[in-house]
Amino acid sequence: MNRDEWEQHSYLAGVNAPYVEALYESYLQDPNSIEPQWQQYFSQLKGNGAAADVSHETIRHELREQAKKWRQSGGVATVASGDQGIEALKSAYRRYGHYSAHINPLHESAPALDAHLEPSRYGVDASAEANMITQLQKIYCGSTGFEYAHIDDDTERDWLQQKIETDFMNVTFSAEQQKKLLYQLVSADTLEKYLDVKYVGQKRFSAEGIDALIPLLRETTERAAEKGVHQLVFAMAHRGRLNVLINVMGRSSDKLFTEFDGAYEEGMTSGDVKYHRGFSSDAVTPAGDVHLSLMFNPSHLEFINPVAMGSVRARQDHHESGLDYAMPVIIHGDGAFAGQGVVMETLSMSQTRAYTVGGSLHIIANNQIGFTTSDPRDTRSSHYCSDMAKMIAAPIFHVNADDAEAVVKVTRLAFDYRVKFHKDVFIDLVGYRRHGHQEVDEPRATQPMMYKIIKERPVAAKLYADQLIRQGIISDADYTQMIAQYRSLLEEGKRVIETKKGGLVSKHEQLWSTHMHREWQEDHSTTLDHHLIETLAEKMTQQPESMVLHRNIDRLVSARRNMGKGEQPIDWGFGEMMAYASLLHEGFDVRLTGEDVRRGTFYHRHARQLNQETGEEVMPLAAIAQESGALLSIYDSLLSEIGTMGFEYGYSTADPRGLVMWEAQFGDFANASQVIIDQFISSGWQKWNRLSGLVLLLPHGYEAMGPEHSSARLERYLQLCAQDNMQVCVPTTPAQMFHLLRRQVIRLHRSPLIVLTPKSLLRHKLATSTLNDLVTGSFKTIIPEIDDIEATQVTRVIMCTGKIYYELLEKRRALERHDVAIIRIEQLYPFPYDKLREQLIQYEHVKMIVWCQEEPKNQGTWFWIRDRFAKLLQENSVLAYAGRAASAAPACGYASLHKHQQDALVEKAFSDDFNDKELIKF
Repeated sequence: MNRDEWEQHSYLAGVNAPYVEALYESYLQDPNSIEPQWQQYFSQLKGNGAAADVSHETIRHELREQAKKWRQSGGVATVASGDQGIEALKSAYRRYGHYSAHINPLHESAPALDAHLEPSRYGVDASAEANMITQLQKIYCGSTGFEYAHIDDDTERDWLQQKIETDFMNVTFSAEQQKKLLYQLVSADTLEKYLDVKYVGQKRFSAEGIDALIPLLRETTERAAEKGVHQLVFAMAHRGRLNVLINVMGRSSDKLFTEFDGAYEEGMTSGDVKYHRGFSSDAVTPAGDVHLSLMFNPSHLEFINPVAMGSVRARQDHHESGLDYAMPVIIHGDGAFAGQGVVMETLSMSQTRAYTVGGSLHIIANNQIGFTTSDPRDTRSSHYCSDMAKMIAAPIFHVNADDAEAVVKVTRLAFDYRVKFHKDVFIDLVGYRRHGHQEVDEPRATQPMMYKIIKERPVAAKLYADQLIRQGIISDADYTQMIAQYRSLLEEGKRVIETKKGGLVSKHEQLWSTHMHREWQEDHSTTLDHHLIETLAEKMTQQPESMVLHRNIDRLVSARRNMGKGEQPIDWGFGEMMAYASLLHEGFDVRLTGEDVRRGTFYHRHARQLNQETGEEVMPLAAIAQESGALLSIYDSLLSEIGTMGFEYGYSTADPRGLVMWEAQFGDFANASQVIIDQFISSGWQKWNRLSGLVLLLPHGYEAMGPEHSSARLERYLQLCAQDNMQVCVPTTPAQMFHLLRRQVIRLHRSPLIVLTPKSLLRHKLATSTLNDLVTGSFKTIIPEIDDIEATQVTRVIMCTGKIYYELLEKRRALERHDVAIIRIEQLYPFPYDKLREQLIQYEHVKMIVWCQEEPKNQGTWFWIRDRFAKLLQENSVLAYAGRAASAAPACGYASLHKHQQDALVEKAFSDDFNDKELIKF
């Protein structure tokens, strides 16, 4: 029989892969121990050579590939015999058993037995093997469905199989543990009922129907203490959040009641609704204290996930325990997990060098419904809401939320997997939603059949209490007493969870206290002396003797060494890299991520250099960081904006002692992260009283590259500016960039910094600085006229921001217009009123002020800045606009049209050809 003929048979169906592998093991031991046709197959698998000449792993790989093909083609397993059939049946239960597990509390019984689990399929006598089959069903078709057969790694898969089939099944609960578990369910249920009565009609997004989330998280906290995990960072949406705050985090109930009553403190930040609030505590457990942090979050579902991961990574980076010091616990909704793209981005980040946190514990709070949508045909295109987790080969445990003991057992298994393998793991907590989306919503209008079942179903606490009563563990009076005991704590406004004072909560508060309520104008120095600059320039250009650089990089390194000595003008690459080197030297951490950041999209940075002969990586800044003990992290990111920007925001909120930056490949692409910008970066302080010093580097400038590679959408950031919430700067010299980056860390003020960085200016002959600019200067919010122009001669002032300045400068010089002064505004927000007023007041004979910009009139700065000029300009002043006409797209797509528009707006700035509609008179 040849191979083609052999492949017409179905022995290689996916369910039989372990069976085939077992045969091959026997073949390696003794070829005559298996049937002749199998001998022939194995001998011909890689040709006619002897079996000893064929790699075992290669054969295994090919077998699996063949198995996949047969699964995809609908192959059917043929009848095996004896032990081979039994092994195939076991394998089927491990792969398909979850389809027949009783994981849905709204179904009275488990689904029908999956066809893959029929014993006859494998030639197994069901009556003869009844005990084994009963055991397999108990393991794989009970209240928990296990998905782990999709994991490629044999070690992980074998570990899970052993844990599930032995340890998991042998877990027992003492009477005390059962009472403790019941009290946790009572706590979850009683809180919701108490709030429902006390605050009728108010939104609370209750946990009813997924009550087991509380014991799950309590078990997670205790397991963390046992395994030496010091911090847990929780990310979750609104569903069940108030319950978690009280019954897991240990927030006092009187604080919650105050929020329900609508009280607020005068003079505080604007705040947020109660079910978005975060909280931190140090929980006391039998095995030790665990710091718990529940992240503040918006209603934009799942966007908190990368933020929480960034916060965890920062905590890990600053502690010697690394990946096991802190851990994310991310609670998803079933609809949002399947529907939101940020989920995929965040999962893709999970094992990358820049973003790994050693695995997250994911919990899908699966109430089988969105706002009104519950039909899986409308909510996803996969069988389970959790199927996306398979993209990273994460194990998934589906568990019936009304089986509290199964939930606790699954939690232990999941936690232990994460600690052992440092990878993501998922618990699909399958429950329901007892009320409408917001309690006041009427769900029966759209889910009449579902809510008939829910109406008749007892709460999880009652189900478990009845079980313990039947077992003689408690009495009905004990259950009633538990409810009364918990309710009493609520009425007294007490904490229901024991927490510790003076722990990590206090340390974190102290860490941030020196940065709170600081003014952005506070005094600081960002200068360096000549000797230090030269020393750092030498260190950041040092290479191993064996290093063979690309010729372009070799010239760049040599030029930077000369710049450090003051022998040639400083370019952008040097100014930026010197900012990093000096901060590292002073002990500040530096973190930069984004697409292509190590090289720089425009070939200017080259923080990492490669040996052209060996591929060896060298990052000269690392030596400076090592000397000072600072942390240097410069990573190219995956092709993502939402996930990566959110991660860096989270990182920046965990520790104020470093420069944290995210760079867009082009500024145009940052709007893919608009939710992170709107909901977190621009408003996090006002909503949640949380500081961030995150820097966004957004390449911006019109250079005939079309509408997708020209504009960082400056107007959108300016629209978000208020209450000194962030800074928006457009530096036009390398020295400005140097001082701006250093200012962001050296100053105690912390707020996000949006920097519109250059592209063509990176190599512009006029866009250079001197060594003295670093030694004596500072970041200038405006740069006044630089040419020798007599102020009394000036009749027109052109104001601008960004690279258009250099085109205006060259035009003015070509025209020899000594009656025109040009002022650059380098910081648009907070707006430098005083500095600009000082400059304008010296030009007494000015007849017109022109605002010139590259962007269309409805974009860029014009509509925002003209209101600032209204407060600034004197009576009888005239303000004119020189720039592109209003446009739906940011830029044109034709190089010739771009040049025509660019030339015209520069010409316009110097002309007198303004009609009355183009002028604003004050």
